Amino acid sequence: MSLLASKSPFYATAKSLGVLFLFIGFGLFLDSSHMVEVTENAQLYANISMAIGFIIAFSQVNKRVREQMIYAVLIAIVGEYLFSIVLGMYTYRLGNVPHYVPPGHALVYVGVLYFSKASSIIKHKVKLEQILTIFILIYATVFLIFKFDVFGFVMTIATLLILRKKPRERLFYLAMYVTVAYLEIIGTNYLCWEWPATAWGVFDFLPSHNPPSGISLFYFLLDLGTLWLYKKRHKIAWLRMKTIRKIRLNISNSTN
Repeated sequence: MSLLASKSPFYATAKSLGVLFLFIGFGLFLDSSHMVEVTENAQLYANISMAIGFIIAFSQVNKRVREQMIYAVLIAIVGEYLFSIVLGMYTYRLGNVPHYVPPGHALVYVGVLYFSKASSIIKHKVKLEQILTIFILIYATVFLIFKFDVFGFVMTIATLLILRKKPRERLFYLAMYVTVAYLEIIGTNYLCWEWPATAWGVFDFLPSHNPPSGISLFYFLLDLGTLWLYKKRHKIAWLRMKTIRKIRLNISNSTN
């Protein structure tokens, strides 16, 4: 059964976010403090796991998404070295940028993309957006009250305000927020990486938790960069798609 054409939202969620969450948990465990106690090659095993997972995913998606995965990896390499090594916004366990991280960004992008594009998910789009928004507000508020995560709360509110005017992309980015929150909680609890006690370790007036709740705001830069590169490479096709979308929207509005 095709994930995108599936009539069951549970099946679509399990095949996209479900598989992604399991892979994230498994892959980060391989680089965790628990694995370090039994082997010196913990990060190597995580890198191998990611290579296998990336190849499998790359072979399963269409040509357009494959190209976007490559862009995501390239942007992630630049972003990770800039934010982690140069700016010191967060620190990985070995003080490096693990090889599994850039392709991991691409897998997160693809998993959330397929979830948000599944027909059974789109059918319940408005309801899902409401549920995810409520969950995100509760999650960020809990972090603010019990972890004094001011930085994460500010980024969460900024994210939700931005998405108010982005109805077409809203479900994708709300799902991305939840996915990143899960990823960050797993990664920091396994001691794969660590965030400072204030925003980037620089702004003392913005206390932060490890991890900050709304850090997905920075993941959005990768998503936007990936789409921007794809649009630049395929200007004519992208304009054609936008024209078709406008025609469909006009037809839909005229029949309502």
